[in-house]
Amino acid sequence: MTCRRAMLALLLLAAPAWGQSLDLSQGGPVEITSDDGIEWRQADQVVIARGNARAVRDGVTVDADRLIARYRPRSGAQAAQPQPAAAASPVSGSEIWRLEAEGNVRITSANERATGSRAVYDMDQAVMVLSGQGLGLETPEQTITARDSLEYWPQRRMAVARGGAVVTTTDNRRVAADTLVAHFLEDPAGGQAQPARPTQAAAPGQAPRPGGLPGPGEGSKIESDEAFGNVEISTQDEDVRGERGVYSPQTGMARLIGAVRITRGDNQLNGQEAIVDLKSGVSRLVSAPGQRVQGLIVPQDNQPAQVQLPGAEPQPRQPRQPLPPRSQPGAAPR
Repeated sequence: MTCRRAMLALLLLAAPAWGQSLDLSQGGPVEITSDDGIEWRQADQVVIARGNARAVRDGVTVDADRLIARYRPRSGAQAAQPQPAAAASPVSGSEIWRLEAEGNVRITSANERATGSRAVYDMDQAVMVLSGQGLGLETPEQTITARDSLEYWPQRRMAVARGGAVVTTTDNRRVAADTLVAHFLEDPAGGQAQPARPTQAAAPGQAPRPGGLPGPGEGSKIESDEAFGNVEISTQDEDVRGERGVYSPQTGMARLIGAVRITRGDNQLNGQEAIVDLKSGVSRLVSAPGQRVQGLIVPQDNQPAQVQLPGAEPQPRQPRQPLPPRSQPGAAPR
């Protein structure tokens, strides 16, 4: 079955609402449109939309050259639920368990945008996996990019970037690693006030997590980044490297472990663990048992030869007075 500028309404798996994230596993029916028609393969339980294909559900939009929706019959109590009138279609009474997007993929919501060459959304696991060229996940304050794959778990409030992963922020901070796991702030559903959660204890050197939930729309902000392999955290003035680390964009605090190297200009500090405040520019190496920290401090050419106290005026050097002549042994002094 094909048609021109086709439109079809399908049902996805039902789940509770979860803010404005890129979550296709919750909400009402999904509306699919395309320029080059929609093909229904009943025997394979597949619906294919080609040519500027678009799927829309509850504020989340998927645009691609081609969309493939794989469906199955609704079972048990789900089948007994009344279906919206908009769901009347050749696949009524079914549910999509997998949605695939191919070619120039763009997935957008009110606060987030994801891109790639291919995207697969598994409704059972509630996970979206992006692959191919131009992998990116943009929020109002951060951008996550990767080379190999980019996973997004909206209900877990988590994204996993693999291969040359980078997180950049609007204030010119940068976190790079082989693998990055970004944890997003929780977003109260519907923007309603939620009871405050108790402050969670943090590991030594880490700032404690806030006790209250953020307001509506703040679920797109990253609470913390976990970095693994060839970790590099940098600002305009400082570069910190290690084997693994944790960074909080909200507090500007970072903790790195393993072959840590802090570089600022020509100065460098080496150790096994470091705690860095990227907002204040204060870095601290933590010595491990049986190991020493090392540092290389390069003096600048324009530094004064003498250190003056604050507010003190430099005193002119007084000429040395000649010593009196020595007396001969046994003679009285003059």
